This record gives sequence, C-alpha cells and structure tokens, in this order.
Amino acid sequence: MNGVDDRRSGWTFLTNHARVLIAVSADPQVRLRDIAATIGITERAAQGIVSDLEDAGYLMRERMGRRNRYEINPSAELRHHTEAGIPVQALIDMFRHRDLGPAGAEESGPS
Repeated sequence: MNGVDDRRSGWTFLTNHARVLIAVSADPQVRLRDIAATIGITERAAQGIVSDLEDAGYLMRERMGRRNRYEINPSAELRHHTEAGIPVQALIDMFRHRDLGPAGAEESGPS
C-alpha cells in the first residue's frame, strides 16, 4: 500500500505555469531565481515558463535596467476548453487571499 500512497502524493492541482503566473502577479518585479526557488523548479524551467506565458499573451515582460518587470494580461482566458471564457484574473484572485492575512480580509485603517 505504501507504493500507492507515494505515487498519489506526487500530483498537484496546479501546474507550474499557474504557479509562475501567481508568483508574478504577487510581485511584478520578481526575479526568475526567486520564482524557481519558491516553486521548486530550476531557473531555466522558470525562464521557459515565463517565455511560454509571454508568447501566449498572458504576460508582458519589460526590461528595466538589470531587472525585468512583468505585467499580466488579466483578461487573457484560461487555455483548456473546459475553462473557456474564464479570465486568468479569476485564477489569480483565488490565490490572492494568501497575501491579505487572516480570513482573506484586506487590512484597513482604524474605523
């Protein structure tokens, strides 16, 4: 039974492409090495994924000195036919709560 558990534990719900897109949305000036370290992929793989996302119109890359700045196209639609018509912003919004603190509520000033 242990072999079955090991085989099942290797899959995840999100692809690395989705994870890179979410990382870029959280920090538009993130470095590829930081994306790679966060996701657990090589820097070369992160670079390839960013290129895929750029080629498909999900993000634009602008060189600013020695760094890149990324801008996401929030209206680009998810690729799979079962998600036709769903903008990539919906995926990003699902994970945005992780940066907002407890219960997904944004911090606000004194009432």
